[in-house]
Amino acid sequence: MAGLLAGAMGLWGCGITDVTQDSEIVHPAGEDTITPIDDSLIVVGVSQVGSESVWRTANTNSIQETFTTESGYFLIFENARQKQENQIKAIRGFISQQVDYIVFSPITEDGWDTVLQEAKDAGIPVILFDRKLNVEDESLYTTWVGSDFHEEGEKAGKWLQDYLKKVGREEEEINIVELQGTAGATAVIGRTAGFEDVAEHNENWHILDRVDGEYTTTKGKEVMRQMLAEYPEIHVVVAQNDDMMFGAIDAIEEAGYTTGPEGDIIVISFDACKNALQMIADKQLNVDVECNPLQGPYIEGIIEQLEKGEKVERETYIKEQVFDISNVEESIEERTY
Repeated sequence: MAGLLAGAMGLWGCGITDVTQDSEIVHPAGEDTITPIDDSLIVVGVSQVGSESVWRTANTNSIQETFTTESGYFLIFENARQKQENQIKAIRGFISQQVDYIVFSPITEDGWDTVLQEAKDAGIPVILFDRKLNVEDESLYTTWVGSDFHEEGEKAGKWLQDYLKKVGREEEEINIVELQGTAGATAVIGRTAGFEDVAEHNENWHILDRVDGEYTTTKGKEVMRQMLAEYPEIHVVVAQNDDMMFGAIDAIEEAGYTTGPEGDIIVISFDACKNALQMIADKQLNVDVECNPLQGPYIEGIIEQLEKGEKVERETYIKEQVFDISNVEESIEERTY
């Protein structure tokens, strides 16, 4: 396994940190970083995008709960705090520490060729999760696991199409605004394109604006308030994650409008965290397209295959569904995030 030995003292210091989503480096509790690591442990370096949302917290927890010493791993975890330069620095740190696997979710799709070439030269497999990237040489990473974001966008569009037909509004002029996340992120690109593919076949749909809500509740509320002031009539809000949706609904209600199946504005969201599913049951939110954050076991399965010398699939898509008032009740209690 990796040569992550006594030199760790110079890299990490002597303290041991608890496993939290904001820890820049996570060591197994009680592990002495001055002494050599058990050579039987597989060393995994993980660079996470940040901790900007409920979804991201659940995603981090899934990874940290999967890669434990009890399961045969030594986890080094870095929170990039939404900055690509932090991720590149973290990856170079993993290379210098000779980890067995580098696992990360790219903040944006471009700008990775150089650092991933360094990982390849060091002989370290790179596993991507959640988001994808653009590189000239696709051999710079081994595999990717996550959601089909384009399909998620299509699901949202098709739900809206069917819903408008169901309530007899398929012929009406429909004004739509979108709250997007980090510019250049795979989820934004895929969900936007997927929804647009459906919108193009509905000439009475008008996408008035697409605004960056930064995937946060605070920013989602801010930009929704601005759009309500700018556009006199909004029929549909598409929020590309639940946190932005929470803020958007706050702004809508403060402006004197209502949401949900019986409300003034149709709201579509993505992620399907427990609080959002409850909002569907409470008729505040119309629909939520699931984006499954529990990706740790999938990543572990890939590593197990690689450890056996087996060939892995280039891409692994996680199964997901769409929730609205017709099916949400049975899923709320079993939700873990």
